[in-house]
Amino acid sequence: MKILLADDHALFRAGLRALLADIPGVEIVAEASDGAEAVRLAAATEPDLAFLDIAMPVLGGLAAVEQIKAARPQLRVVVLSMHLNSDYIARALGAGADGYMVKDSAPSELRVAVDAVMAGRNYLSPAAASLLIQQALPGIKEADPLRTLSPRQIEVLRLVAEGCSTKEIARKLELSPKTVDIHRAQLMQRLDIHDVAGLTRFAIKVGIVGTD
Repeated sequence: MKILLADDHALFRAGLRALLADIPGVEIVAEASDGAEAVRLAAATEPDLAFLDIAMPVLGGLAAVEQIKAARPQLRVVVLSMHLNSDYIARALGAGADGYMVKDSAPSELRVAVDAVMAGRNYLSPAAASLLIQQALPGIKEADPLRTLSPRQIEVLRLVAEGCSTKEIARKLELSPKTVDIHRAQLMQRLDIHDVAGLTRFAIKVGIVGTD
């Protein structure tokens, strides 16, 4: 596996080179100290994988990723950065990077990243992945069609969709029929669905009940 390293700090490149040397089959074929040199060496040496710093002189790492990927889409690229920032991560992936690693990652993570991207998968440092998940959670929760329902109302919805009568639901959940009717009325109001058939279709759509 031929690897290109691009970082404007020689000491960091040396440390990265030493860590990669412990991976069987790895050959460091070129090192660059700026983005423009990285683009040139990627074309000249045809590596399988490139590690690029995000902040480099002459040509920034993200611009270099775009140019490298445009010329050789099959070349796998991992962006290295000291920044744990969702904007940087999004811009790196948008530029075509196959992975994003923060520079304070554990050394053992390097082998994991190499194996992942060379197997055709994307790789994010755990800290980067956690950041994106935490930022995405509010939007995911907001998009959840069940977010306005209580656990009890969801259970009533499931039983309604399964064809249970009010009395059957009351018996299964150990509630009074009147309480079940209240839950059913609240379900219809919150979901803006006003018949049992509609509730059943909704329950199937969101996966509360199956279609079998």
